[in-house]
Amino acid sequence: MTLSSAAAAPRAPALLGEDGPLASALDGFSERAEQQAMAGLIEQVLRDSGTLLCEAGTGTGKTLAYLVPCLDVDRKTIISTATKTLQDQLYERDIPLVRDALGIRIDLALLKGRANYLCRHRLDIAAGNPDFGATEQDQLSYLAEWARRSDSGDIAGAGALPDDARIWPHVTSTVDNCLGQACDFFDDCFVVKARREAANADVVVVNHHLLFADMALREEGFAELLPSAEVIVLDEAHQVPDVASKFFGASLSSHQLNDLCRDTQTAGAKEAPDQPQLGDAAIALEQATAQLIVALRRFGTRGEWSQAGSADAGRAALDAVYATLTGLRDVLEIASERGPGAENCYHRALRFVARLELFRDEDEDVDYEWIRWFETTNRGATLHATPVTVAEPFQSMTGAYATAWIFTSATLSVNGDFSHFKRELGISDPVEACWDSPFDYAEQGYLLLPRLPLEPRDPAYVEAVVDIAAPIVRAARGRTFMLFTSFTALTRAAELLAERVDLPLLIQGQAPRAELLRQFESRGNAVLLGTATFWQGIDVRGPGLSCVIIDKLPFAPPDDPVTRARISALKAEGGNPFYDFQVPEAVIALKQGAGRLIRDASDRGVLVLCDPRIETKGYGKAFLRSMPGLRRTHELDDVVKFLASL
Repeated sequence: MTLSSAAAAPRAPALLGEDGPLASALDGFSERAEQQAMAGLIEQVLRDSGTLLCEAGTGTGKTLAYLVPCLDVDRKTIISTATKTLQDQLYERDIPLVRDALGIRIDLALLKGRANYLCRHRLDIAAGNPDFGATEQDQLSYLAEWARRSDSGDIAGAGALPDDARIWPHVTSTVDNCLGQACDFFDDCFVVKARREAANADVVVVNHHLLFADMALREEGFAELLPSAEVIVLDEAHQVPDVASKFFGASLSSHQLNDLCRDTQTAGAKEAPDQPQLGDAAIALEQATAQLIVALRRFGTRGEWSQAGSADAGRAALDAVYATLTGLRDVLEIASERGPGAENCYHRALRFVARLELFRDEDEDVDYEWIRWFETTNRGATLHATPVTVAEPFQSMTGAYATAWIFTSATLSVNGDFSHFKRELGISDPVEACWDSPFDYAEQGYLLLPRLPLEPRDPAYVEAVVDIAAPIVRAARGRTFMLFTSFTALTRAAELLAERVDLPLLIQGQAPRAELLRQFESRGNAVLLGTATFWQGIDVRGPGLSCVIIDKLPFAPPDDPVTRARISALKAEGGNPFYDFQVPEAVIALKQGAGRLIRDASDRGVLVLCDPRIETKGYGKAFLRSMPGLRRTHELDDVVKFLASL
């Protein structure tokens, strides 16, 4: 894309200059050339309604770089973030700061997914649930009182209840079970209120899951949660392809089926008490769903549907769910005119039958359009149909918007090349730009590349990693993240490390992520061991985090069903799956993990990359070039002495 040359010079760089309004509004403000350049380019793209891909290294100040031009040009803007935490930060702190500094008036709205708002209808139903004991009844009473005081209904404000409280799924709604305008509480609905405020706002803050859920729902004709906008900013945009693939596909979980069964029984008792067949059909589906979970668990936690579906047990279990679900659909059709609850259940059953039919296709020919796979957890099972590529559906949906699109992240390119990201989303002819971090990495820490004698596939590899990690962790006095590419390796490393260091070990799975991070920061001497979710979105500044140890290059498992299908598709197109897909994905993931270490200009620390392939394999250069410019060493003593001095 070529930017318009006739446009006036952008205002944003001056607004972020040493004499600009932000300098007066922010304590410790310093002019950053990278930030000013980014803001100026964003302003130009906004005025041209173009598409921008921009990578800004840690410390650039990319949040201000996009907020200043977005607010200054006075365009209806949606800002989408990766997490609800970042949403809250933008809504409560960053946007009000820029607004006040610029001296402008804007209407600002925060919009989250349905599951974040109390549903008065479902709260009313839950109050009569005989399965809830005294604890749950007390929680429901508290929520009823809280709902009378709350303006937003955002359950994040119901602080007296734990995040893992059993009642939450029973007092919040989903797209499936929402009654819409047929609900008795529609006029007082917190979701409706939030949507109304968003529709009238100048700036709306959402997250990626909500943005893409709305795109998918709008396409299916169910709802339109988000208002139209002139500018859409996607922060932490490296997560967009993965999030988009979830919403442009189809899935059906045991939780959804069981929820349908419970709601059918509730609706039957209230609206059609003379039709006991509703309860019978719901119980039959519950039993069939339980058998499907058992059958799928025999094939592992994640796998291709063809693996389970071709087996007698898997096929029979799916057929039983299909038969009982269609049976429930048929009795619900008769009852659907008796009330909104039964009608809602009927339409859900119709949609669920359609999704199940994706897995009953007898044609076993290779299909490069859909990836059919399953996953199981301790809580149940889910069937997924994921598009091999989201490029076509993404472009189909985004092309309908007369909108400027800004994609920004610290990890969007591979060595400054956006080809992988563009291919993932089907983006053509965007404006592209990269800005390095302003941090002086060479003065702030070390990158240790230990010469491990073992390859990652060696059974003794994890022990070799711990041999390297133990003296480093002791020298750092805890204050360490150990990041792993598999939970199996994490578990084994935790066992070994516990024998070698006398420090608190915080292990993923022992508590919710937020609680583990809180403990890590409060203890000041802990070692946190985590996998995928801990590689990104974590910001621990200062001396509380002094070391990040990564066990190996984060290649996606080759037996992962989605990865395998995308590799096959690239081969069929004549591409090189390893260099066109697997390496870029791993490079971006490694950049995210490494980026946990240095979060501020005053941070000091050591990054340890244990995988010897980064130096012994030709593709290792792509990973090394993507790493921050820390002093490199192979010597353990160098980093032990450095950490001891911190």
